[in-house]
Amino acid sequence: MGYRVGVDIGGTFADFCAFHEESGRIETVKVLSTPATPGREVVEGLRVLKERHGIAPGDISYFTHGTTVGINSIIMRRGIRLCLLTTENFIDVLELARLKMPDPYHLLSARQEPLVTRDRVFGVRERLRTDGSVDTPLDHESLKSAIDKVRAVGGEGVVISFLHSYRNPVHEAEAAEAVQRMAPDLHVYCSHRVRPIIREYERTSTAVIHGYVQPRVARYLGALQEALRGIGVAPEAMVTKSNGGVMSAELGKSACVDMLLSGTAAGVMGAAYVAKAAGAQRVLSLDIGGTSADVAIIEDGEPGFGAAEIIGDFPLFVPTVSVTSIGEGGGSIARVDGAGMLRVGPESAGSTPGPAAYGRGGSEPTITDAFVAMGLVDLGSVGYGMVQIDREKAVAAIAPLAAELDRSVEETAEGIVGIAVSGMYREVSKLCSRRGVGESEFSLLAFGGGGPMMACFLARQLGINEVIVPPAPGVLSALGGLTADVRNDFTSTAYYDLAEENIERMQAELAQLEERARCWIEEEQRYRGEPSFLPSAEMRYRGQSFEIEVALDPASIALGDLAAIRAAFDAEHLRLYGHADEKAAIQIIALNMVVKGQSAKPVLPVAPLDERQVAPERMIQVHLDGQSRQIALYHREQLTAGARFECPCVIAQNDTTTIVPEGFAGRVDAFANLILTRGAWNAH
Repeated sequence: MGYRVGVDIGGTFADFCAFHEESGRIETVKVLSTPATPGREVVEGLRVLKERHGIAPGDISYFTHGTTVGINSIIMRRGIRLCLLTTENFIDVLELARLKMPDPYHLLSARQEPLVTRDRVFGVRERLRTDGSVDTPLDHESLKSAIDKVRAVGGEGVVISFLHSYRNPVHEAEAAEAVQRMAPDLHVYCSHRVRPIIREYERTSTAVIHGYVQPRVARYLGALQEALRGIGVAPEAMVTKSNGGVMSAELGKSACVDMLLSGTAAGVMGAAYVAKAAGAQRVLSLDIGGTSADVAIIEDGEPGFGAAEIIGDFPLFVPTVSVTSIGEGGGSIARVDGAGMLRVGPESAGSTPGPAAYGRGGSEPTITDAFVAMGLVDLGSVGYGMVQIDREKAVAAIAPLAAELDRSVEETAEGIVGIAVSGMYREVSKLCSRRGVGESEFSLLAFGGGGPMMACFLARQLGINEVIVPPAPGVLSALGGLTADVRNDFTSTAYYDLAEENIERMQAELAQLEERARCWIEEEQRYRGEPSFLPSAEMRYRGQSFEIEVALDPASIALGDLAAIRAAFDAEHLRLYGHADEKAAIQIIALNMVVKGQSAKPVLPVAPLDERQVAPERMIQVHLDGQSRQIALYHREQLTAGARFECPCVIAQNDTTTIVPEGFAGRVDAFANLILTRGAWNAH
């Protein structure tokens, strides 16, 4: 028996959670991340873990980690200079997208510039028919001309995405082989290898996202593996995946599209674990780090899953824990634009130099600096002593904005917070509207370094009545990595009717998917337990444009029970859209198989409730809700199970600060979660 260690490496901090397999003991630490030298923060964190808690690298029996290096590269546009090769005359695939305006109610609305701009997209003469047969062979002279253009524009890599390659990858594979001969220094990616799905734009967009970040993610994972070996961590490093599972770091180097939401998915899995233990049935998780804020819907302890997420401004079509990412985190930089309007993000100060208040050379005002300038962050150390807060530096950073806006520093700081909350309100409202749920039906579970600081402000705007803050919110994503199972998704395009003549074909294709899944989990991941297999189909009524995913009963598949499969689809269509057509023909667009291997889970400690009112440590002067006033300051250690405390208040702890404005009542439950219940509040 040893320690299972989960690590979450964000833009500002790296969080560590160690769980002893026999005793259930959990220890946590936090260190500054080192994006310039990936892997160094892992070495430092494990050193601190040994120094503070006596956990040596040799004691580690399992190591997994989540990272936001991929998603942050997209949000901050720091990937490689990528080019795209398409079928001739289809070079506008990224520009056309789905011909939808980002905001249909804004006449000046415009899509963001693609990761591969129009001047770096080149056509290649070739063509496949819809059934995968060859119409026009691949023209190698046309391909050579395209590669010469890639060279001319300084391309570092190419994505090859030809029509109908999901049916037959022959031309993409042939082109990739030729490109590697002609330009061996270029990174080459094929859309059918990244995600072989039917729609051209969705397949191309996903392949472009993968290619844009893959070299950076691969370098990062390689450095991590080398660092772990260097300090004596024996088990193979694992990484959390976008679908809430885990895979080996070695596989992650080439399958990085599956781990783009690695850090955010781990956070959601941790939030789901805490919510289920606490008995919270409907929860919105709010994970705010240094660069971004991530929101997810959790019901009955299970997060939602999907196959289409927005990463920054771009659609990603891989199986994921459903997360909405917003470019506003604790390190997001505030500025005044050319029209004299205050703006926040998406640019971030990260960990180097970080917010001005950290005293590490940062000079630009951030959301964290705004809270510090308002007096709402305790002027001690944060991040387990890794950072000393300097209010004077925060004030100095905001002062130029205040002068430009003709406002006081405190008013400007409150404006920065208000704009950030408004941006989150907008995106959370969109998320709930898409899912057909009301925000007020949920509790808000806040974690990450910035989540507890902003959660109550966001809850007030959304009309949410309960905010939950777990005992160690700053390291919950690291805990989430320890709750994740070994998991992978496999898919096969079908595109045929649900009919008697196709049942044997469907059974054979699902059997092939299961065999691939079994091979992956037993041979590649070396899982030694009994895995579970979850088949599903993406189906639609004939004539519809998009399909829905429906879980399939293995018994119905084995028996070829078309009526049962049809009934499952009709029921899901009725649930989602309020109607079903039991006489319409049904098409199967794709078949999917999820394989899962259970992992050992930490057991959260439960304490008896000792109900009492806790007096604050002291009163502090702050600027809150438009006025200067005194509010209570608590330290988290004071607030044990059963405690009640007065609000408004600030609750300081090693890994974050919880800010509770007017209109909330606070208590602590048996799992040591802060439960903040909203009452009446009137804005000043």
